[in-house]
Amino acid sequence: MNDRHYMKIALELAARGKGYTSPNPMVGAVVVKAGKIVGKGWHEQVGGPHAEVNAIDDAGDLAAGSTIYVTLEPCNHQGRTPPCTKKIISAGIKHVVMAMKDPNPDVSGGGGEFLNQNGVTVESGVCEAEARRLNESFIKYISTKRPFVTLKCAATLDGRMATRTGDSKWVTGELSRKYVHELRHGVDAIMVGNNTVKSDNPSLTTRLDDKQGLDPIRIVLDTQLSIPKDSKLLQIPSGSDTLIITGNSKPSAKRDAILQMGVKIIDAALKDDRIDLDALMDQLGKRGITNLLIEGGAQVAASALQAKIVNKIIFFYAPRILGGDDGVPMCSGAGPELMADSIPVRDITVRQFDNDIMIEGYLS
Repeated sequence: MNDRHYMKIALELAARGKGYTSPNPMVGAVVVKAGKIVGKGWHEQVGGPHAEVNAIDDAGDLAAGSTIYVTLEPCNHQGRTPPCTKKIISAGIKHVVMAMKDPNPDVSGGGGEFLNQNGVTVESGVCEAEARRLNESFIKYISTKRPFVTLKCAATLDGRMATRTGDSKWVTGELSRKYVHELRHGVDAIMVGNNTVKSDNPSLTTRLDDKQGLDPIRIVLDTQLSIPKDSKLLQIPSGSDTLIITGNSKPSAKRDAILQMGVKIIDAALKDDRIDLDALMDQLGKRGITNLLIEGGAQVAASALQAKIVNKIIFFYAPRILGGDDGVPMCSGAGPELMADSIPVRDITVRQFDNDIMIEGYLS
C-alpha cells in the first residue's frame, strides 16, 4: 500500500467530523506499522481530543516505531487540548505524513518543524488537494476571518424556483431535499431573506435519518424588521440562535417583542437600501461563523452574487418545466448586459439524486 492509500482512509475518517468540529478543521489520522493499520482516529467534536490523539490511543503500544498519516499538520500549541506534536513524540512515532500544512498564518509550519527537531521525519503534500477541499471553509475563515459562503438553489429545467403564485413544494425530489439537510448539518449558519420567511415560513432546522444533526444558526435578512411575529423561525425550540439582520435600529414594540422571544437582532450597514452583504460577512466572521449556506430567495441570491461573497454554488435542477416567464427565477434583478460579464464557474462536479441533477462549482 502506498501513502495515498492510507491518507485517503485518513480523509474518510476526517469527514466523519463534518458539522461537529467548527470552528476547528476536520482531521483524520491513521497509524501504520509494518504495512498494517494499527490505529485510527478523527477529531470528533470541538473541544475533544484531536485526531492524532485518538489514533495513537487506538494503536496503544504498537504506535512505537510507526508512521502516522494525518490530514493536517499536527498542532504545536496549547489550545483547548495539549499539542499533538508532543503526543506523537512521546508515543515513539518515527515518521509523520501529512496532507497539508496548517493554513493558520499564526502557526503554519510550527508543528512540522518541532517534530523534525525532535527526530521525527515529516513529509507533506500527500492528497493535499483533497484535504484542502475537505477543509475549504476552515481555510477561508482562518486566513480572512470571513465565512466560506455556499449559495444553494433548486429550480425547474427552465430556471424557476416557484410558480407565479409562489408555490415551490416541491421542486426537487426527496433525495435532493435529504441532501440539503446534510448541507445544513455541515454549516455554522443558514441565511434567507424575509420574503422567503413570509412565503414559505421555513424552520431552517436539520433533520437527518441516521444521526443527530445539528441545527445551524438561522439568519434572516430583514431590512425593515417586518418579519411576521408568528414565523416558525421565531418560535421553534433549538440549540442554535436565530439572528435577524436589520438596517432598522429604532426602538419599537415589535423589536422588544422579538427580543423577548430569545431572538437576536443585529443592526447592519445598508447599501442601496438593502443589507450590505459584503460588510455583513465581516460581522458574521467576528461572531465565529466559519461557513454560511444561503438558501434564498431570488433577491438574496442575486445580491450575494453581485456582492461577490459567494465561494461555491450548489444548484439542483428537477426534471420539470413550467413553460412560462411568470414564475420565480433563481435570481431576481438586473443582470449584466453582456455574456462576457457573466460569472464563470470552475471545478464543476455533477451528481444525480433520483431524477434531479445537482451541479456544484466554485466562483473566483
